[in-house]
Parts: sequence; C-alpha cells; structure tokens
Amino acid sequence: MRKNKENTEEKKDKKKKKCRLWLAILSIIVILSNLFAIYNILLLGPIEEVIRYIIIGIFVVFDLIIIFKVRSKRRHKEKKVRLLTFFLILYLIINCAISGLIMYAYGTLSSINRDTVTYSSSLIVPSSSEIEDVKDLKDNTIGILSDESSPEGNIIPNEVIDENKLKDDNEIVEYEDYFTAMADLYEGEVDSIFVPTDYPSMFTSMETYQNISEDTKIILTQEKKMRKTSSRNSSAGKSVTEPFTILLMGVDSAEEGLSKNTVANGDSLILVTFNPNTLNATMLSIPRDSYVPIACWSGNPENKITHAAAYGTDCMMDTIENYFDVTIDYYAKINFKGLVSLVDTLGGITVEVPQDLCTDNSNREGQVCINAGVQTLNGEQALVLARNRKQLAAGDLDRGLNQQLVIEGILNKVKDMKSINQVMDVLNTVTNNLDTNFTEQQILSFYDIAKDIMNNSLQKDDADLINIEQLYLDGTGQMIYDERSRMVLWDYVPNTASRDDIVKAMKVNLEQEEPEMIKEFSFSINDEDYEKTVTGTGPYKTAFTYDLLPDFTGDSMSQAESYANAHGIRVTFKGNSGYVVSQSLPANKRIDLISGSVVLTLSGGTSSTEPEDDSSNSNDSTTTNPTPPTNEPTEPEEPTEPEVPVNPIEPVVPPEDNDIVEEPEQPDE
Repeated sequence: MRKNKENTEEKKDKKKKKCRLWLAILSIIVILSNLFAIYNILLLGPIEEVIRYIIIGIFVVFDLIIIFKVRSKRRHKEKKVRLLTFFLILYLIINCAISGLIMYAYGTLSSINRDTVTYSSSLIVPSSSEIEDVKDLKDNTIGILSDESSPEGNIIPNEVIDENKLKDDNEIVEYEDYFTAMADLYEGEVDSIFVPTDYPSMFTSMETYQNISEDTKIILTQEKKMRKTSSRNSSAGKSVTEPFTILLMGVDSAEEGLSKNTVANGDSLILVTFNPNTLNATMLSIPRDSYVPIACWSGNPENKITHAAAYGTDCMMDTIENYFDVTIDYYAKINFKGLVSLVDTLGGITVEVPQDLCTDNSNREGQVCINAGVQTLNGEQALVLARNRKQLAAGDLDRGLNQQLVIEGILNKVKDMKSINQVMDVLNTVTNNLDTNFTEQQILSFYDIAKDIMNNSLQKDDADLINIEQLYLDGTGQMIYDERSRMVLWDYVPNTASRDDIVKAMKVNLEQEEPEMIKEFSFSINDEDYEKTVTGTGPYKTAFTYDLLPDFTGDSMSQAESYANAHGIRVTFKGNSGYVVSQSLPANKRIDLISGSVVLTLSGGTSSTEPEDDSSNSNDSTTTNPTPPTNEPTEPEEPTEPEVPVNPIEPVVPPEDNDIVEEPEQPDE
C-alpha cells in the first residue's frame, strides 16, 4: 500500500518536473519572441514614439510576470498550468504576428531602394552584315563608350572583349555617346557597337532609326547584376520633415517591374518640391525635348533632355539640377505599366479628363478610350491619360499636365485606404514597379506628414490632400542640327524668363527665398472666365531661339553675303559666279557653334538671270568677315531678304508622327 503511494507520489513529482521544464522552455521561447518583436517595433523609428514605447513597456512587464510565475516555488495546480500555458502560447502568437507584419512591411520598403540592378549590353551589327556570331569578328572595328563607369557601354563590353580576346584581331573605337556610335554604324564607319539591350527605345523616335530593329541585329547579349551605378543611392542627412525635392521618372516599358535597368527612363520627367511644414508642393513636368546642357557630356553641350536618360540616373539628375539651380534630394523611377496595377489596387482614381483620348492598352494591343469630364478611371484608363500625347494640342507639354492630374488623383485616393490588406497590396505593387533612393527610415518618416495630411482632409471632405502648384516651362520649338546624331532634330528651346519664374517658385516652396507679397488682387466668384494662374506661362515678351545656318542652296552670291553679314557668319565662295549648289556645313547648324568659315560652292557659270552686283565678285574665292555671333539664344529676327526662307521656327507642337525628323520642310514663301 505504502509502495503504491510512493509510486504515485513519484509519478506526480516527475509530472511536475516535466511541467516546469515545459513551462521554462515555453517561457524562454516566448521571451525571445518578445525581444524580437520589440526589436521590430524599434525599427519603426519615427512612427508614434510614445505609443511604441508604451507597448514595449507592457511587453517588458509581461516578461517579468512570466519569469516570476515560472520561477515560483509554489505548487502549480493543473488548471493554472493549463491557463498559463494557454496564455504563453497566445502571447507567442501575438509576438510572431507583430514581428511578421513589421518584417514584411519593412522588407517591402527595403526592396524599393534597390541595391543591385541587372544591366544588359548587346553587341549589334547591321542586318546586312555577314557577322552572325562574336567569333566571326576579325579585322573589324568595335565601338564602345569611353565612360568607364557605364555598365552597358563600357564595363560589360570590356568583359566580353577580354573573354573573347577581341582586341587581338580587332580595333576598339571609343565614343563619348551612343548617338555618334550609332551614326557611324549606319554610315559604315564602324562594324559593330555595344549598346544597351533595349536600344530600340532610345532611337525609334528618330526618323532614320524608325526601323532600327530590322536595320540591325544582335550577335551577343550579356547581363551583369551589380550595384547601382548611381551615387545618389543614399540621402543621409536629409530629413523628410524639412522641405525637399524629388524627381519622378516615368518608364514606358512593355514589361511590368524594374528589376532590370532600362534606358527609357526619360519618357516622363516631373520635378516636385514639397514643404512638409505647409503641405504645399510645386510640380513641374519637364518636356522630354527640352534643349538644355547635358551634364555628363564633355563640354555640357545642349541636347534633348531625354537623351541624358541613356547615361544613367546621375546624368539626368545632374542635368536638371544644373539647369534649374536646385538640389534634387530624392528620385523615384516608376514603371508606367505598374501604374495600371496601382490605380486598380486603389479602386480607381477620380480625375477631370480635359478631352476625349484613346491609346493602346498597357500590353500595346487593343485601344482604350476615355471621355472628357470628371470621372473615376481604372488602371488602363489612367494610363491613357498619362501616356497619350499625339492627340493633345501641345503634345508632350499637355501630357505632362495630364500626368500631374493622375498623380493628384492617386494622392487624393490614398486617404480612402482603410484595410490593412489594401495597404499591403499597394506596397506589393509599389515594390515591383518603383525604384528610389529613399531609405526605409526616410519612408517611415512620411507617417507624421501623412497624419497632418489626413487631419487636413478631415476638416473638409472634398479637400485635396496637398496644395499643388502647377509649373509650366514655356518655350519655342526649333529645328536644330544635332552634332552627334548628324541630323536635324525638333527641340524645345526653353524661355529663360519662364525658367527663372519656375526656379523662384520652387525656392520659395523650399524656404530658400522669401515670397513676393501680392499687394493688389481682384477676383469675383461670379467670374466664369477666371482661371488659376500657372507659374511659367508668362506672358513673356521675348521668345528665345538660336540663330541657325540656313540652306544657301539656290541663293546668289549677293544674297548669301547679305545674310552672312547680318548674322555674323564667315563665308568663303568657290567659283566666281552663279548660284550656291552646296555648302560645307549642314543647314540648321547653330551659328554660335561654327568655327572658321562656311564654304559655299557656286555653279560657276554666268547666267542671264544673275543679278548685276554678282559681277563684282570676279575672284575664284571670296571671304566675308562679319561680326562674330554670341553664344546665347536670341529673339527671332526677320530675314534681310523676306523672299528667301531661312531659319524656320517650328510651332511649339512637335511633329505628330515622329519626335525627330531629318529634313524639316521649308515654309511657303
């Protein structure tokens, strides 16, 4: 009887020891999970510091209670043990849920700032070339970029050259830019060149290269995953709680996602300044054809700003910074195709569409159309508004304003997000289609700004989340000979007075300059014609353009001399009579870039229709020495002889079918 009792007691003791051991192990697991949860909560940085520390304090108290309960020498009744076990397991689940949610969100934010990107470079040759493989390259010339920091133009090409020992039997030619290299390939000056794999997106807008995919063929493609070449990967020291500047770059890609580098990131450029103290923002859509100095090209020559995109984010940002005299703190590269998913995830956006528009869908297949008026757009419809420019009166200029409407619609829709699932869906969409240099902590710092914005919107149901001031870069369209591509391009020459007004507005919003107080203002709510003033639209008295070299073909010697003297051009004639049959420099070349004289070749024979004053030029070669031209854009001048069409100034709207043309049509006399 006693023995059975002892056995029973022994079994109870063993059971108690196992129970204590189980509780001890479970408690350790719970405490460790709790410490991990606290670590994740601390990662949230600027978000609700007081609340976060209260939660951490509660966790610490619970941990102390758990330790006290487990170490207690008092006997634990089976019912209490079960209750304590249930509490520990529930506490463990809560810790894991908190940690998992924060880790997922934080990891998502981390992936937006991509440390590495896959770069792809291809070696191309003319389609007619007998070269089919890199092994066929022998006694050929191969073009690469001279910029040693360029992954697609130099780093990957040199790896291919070394791996295949191409230097042994071929000549390597270095270029400063892709456009000169492509021009040489088409003209047969070089046999093959290395370019980014998606090179058609760089060139198809040019008339000469409309069929570049058929005109050329790829004989080798090599990819390399490496750290982003941009030196702007970190914005340490800059807080989003102070006024900042961000550049939005749109990528019109046929594929969703931004895991691979793309050179087509100059399709849409929106420069935004934001003041978190006033919740005011300025938004400037920069026309892709803006004729500005390119920062990463030797000598900073003027060219289309979109061409800077092919040379990396730094080149684009430096170009914009130099021209607008502002520091760009952050950038965000956005895939247009991802815009469809984002808008759909938000449940659509409400926008006032300015006119009826139609364009291809995100897969570039069937057409999608939208009508004018206030309406809720789904993703595909929002893409029509953001992408379409051929149906707009001012082309890319109006498209930029429409893109601003889409951005405003997205920002205003954010305030309607209420479920955690929708927030996570938005994060997933943004992660796949956005690349930025914002750090995780900087992104989290937007929480306080978002609170202020939400409080502002609650005061008035229909209030916009942010007061956005639209800016507009005024300018004049002009056909200018491009030294690199060796063709005449349609360029948008900005008005410097408009630029100055824009810079002033941005610096005021950034609190770098004091605003000018408006002393007089008249406005009637009954005035139906009242329109909100857009900074940068003027009116301006002067249109800024460049003096361009005309096509002298068909001119008499006296006509050519007269124009040359009036515009500071030095000309030399070959022949002693007749009309100009050729000239040494191309028409539409900027006069201020001409060094030396322009050689004009005359027909050489006398003609009964030749003006009498031509007879005074009896020498075989005659030179005029006018006053040298200036290097600044000038107000367009009337030609000295109106019957001769020279220096045509195109309208602001670029050619509808092509952004770039080789030979502009001369206006009727």
